[in-house]
Formats: sequence, structure tokens, C-alpha cells
Amino acid sequence: MAKFSFDSKTYSDAARLLEAVLAQEPANLSVRLLLARSYYHSAQLSRAEAELRRVLDADPAEDYARLMLGRTLERQGRAEEARPHLRLAAAMAGGEL
Repeated sequence: MAKFSFDSKTYSDAARLLEAVLAQEPANLSVRLLLARSYYHSAQLSRAEAELRRVLDADPAEDYARLMLGRTLERQGRAEEARPHLRLAAAMAGGEL
């Protein structure tokens, strides 16, 4: 249901559903990443940032989370802070970002 909400672009609804799933499965990084994306797309940027940092704490090699963190920071007007994350994400993806 959460994936359906996300795919339907009802990001706030998806976030609410994913928060409930995450309460039951706090170590599930794919759920956490989808929650971060839902927050990002619903302009809940500080929440997106927090979730992305949790994903990266658990898996520093998660290049998409690194990219999303960089974009989230940029969107908050924190370009200087975003730059190293975006560079690292590009390097991890073979320079294709």
C-alpha cells in the first residue's frame, strides 16, 4: 500500500504508511530509503535528511542515499554541505550522476 501511494505521488500518505512499517522493522533500509524519498517529495526536508543520514550510518556505500542527501541539502540552501555528498555519489556510480 505504501509503494502504491508513493507511485501515485501521494507522498505524505506514503510517508505515514512507511513510518508504521518502520516502527515494526527499524533495520529495514529499503523502507527507510523509501520513507526518505517520500519526505523529500513532500517537502519534509529535515525529515528526509534525518532518514538519509540513518541509512548512510548503516550503509555508507549506499550511493542513492548519498545522492539524495546531497540533493536534500541543496534544496535546503546548503550547497556547500551538499557538494561532498554529490561528488561521492557520482564517484560511487562511476561518474554517471
